[in-house]
Amino acid sequence: MLIETDTVKLLKECDAGLRMGADSIGEVLDYVEDKELQKKLMLGKSEHEKLISEVERELADEGSGGKEPNTMAKSMSWMKTNVKMAADFSDSTVADLIYDGCYMGMKSLHRYKNQYCGATEKANELCDRIIRLEADLAEDMRIYL
Repeated sequence: MLIETDTVKLLKECDAGLRMGADSIGEVLDYVEDKELQKKLMLGKSEHEKLISEVERELADEGSGGKEPNTMAKSMSWMKTNVKMAADFSDSTVADLIYDGCYMGMKSLHRYKNQYCGATEKANELCDRIIRLEADLAEDMRIYL
């Protein structure tokens, strides 16, 4: 069995988080009425997908593959999204869901950075870029809450 380094572990968590974020944005895009909000979400999804490609390249360089989001986390996210949207079909609800998701992502990534402190500088910088992406997207959602 191959022992994974802190670098691989951190990159895999980044990969899973980015996939979860891109999937979550994709789930709510059809509900959005405000064109500016839709534009911000589409840009956010695109940025998540670009970073997924970068993380996958780094993982390949490390001789490893990506990581799908945790099935339970995906299921809970899907359920929360659908229950909230059924109760209140609005841009404010979409913004609320994305805002919460961004902060959950940032919290998790900070935890993984601390947990996998032996990761390379490059992996840490990539993780920091993802955290900034999440922070910026959350900030963009504030005016819609």
